[in-house]
Amino acid sequence: MRSNGRSARIQVLVAEQAARRGAGIGVVDVCTAAVAALPVGGAGLSGMSRTAASHPLRSTDGISEQLEELQLTLGEGPCVDAFLHGSAVLTPDLLTGELRHRWAVFADAAMEAGARALFALTLRMGAISPGVLDLYADVPTVLDTEEPADALAFVDLATLHLLDARIEETGAPIGGPLPDRGFEDLGAYRAEIDQATGILTVQLGVGTDEAFVRLRAYTCLQGRRLACVAADVVDHRLRFSPDAEPERTDEET
Repeated sequence: MRSNGRSARIQVLVAEQAARRGAGIGVVDVCTAAVAALPVGGAGLSGMSRTAASHPLRSTDGISEQLEELQLTLGEGPCVDAFLHGSAVLTPDLLTGELRHRWAVFADAAMEAGARALFALTLRMGAISPGVLDLYADVPTVLDTEEPADALAFVDLATLHLLDARIEETGAPIGGPLPDRGFEDLGAYRAEIDQATGILTVQLGVGTDEAFVRLRAYTCLQGRRLACVAADVVDHRLRFSPDAEPERTDEET
């Protein structure tokens, strides 16, 4: 669990960034605020999946954009390792011999692009992992005692907005601004989506990833928020079936 004080501070930084843009909070604001708060030069966010093509979603600058594309194209790098293993990959210096051996092609390409340090942090909500946040620096960099925890707080917020933004295949968000959600509500919000996904694994007889894909697809089709649909599933107002369209069990109004 991230501390409430740290989470609240990160939320304020992201909200201020969104205000400067004159828009509702989105993952782009999380990335930009993380760059301002941490000793890094840029940030990139990629949507990742074990069953479908992964793709870059956001980047704060040209180098970040190159790094995301390189890793997903080559199939190697800290972003790929973080997603596969479900844990952060902190790389203070790409010149480290072991890393250059592990990422034989990517390490040289990343340094040529302008990166020297890379920090890849997995987005996760329960069993769901929709992507990875990458941070880079152009010089060897070690995160101090508090900075990894700050980075993880940014990851928490990025996860929530990525899941709730109804992002199309192009990575462009659709719909209106996201609801203002305080960090004190994040635990319950995550738990409800995770619980709804678990319910769908039973109703549909599928794995967690496929269950979440079905939950999210229905959300997009209905033009609703993910949290609202999850609440309907958990409260038994909405039931999914392997052989039919989802059926509402409450009174339609």
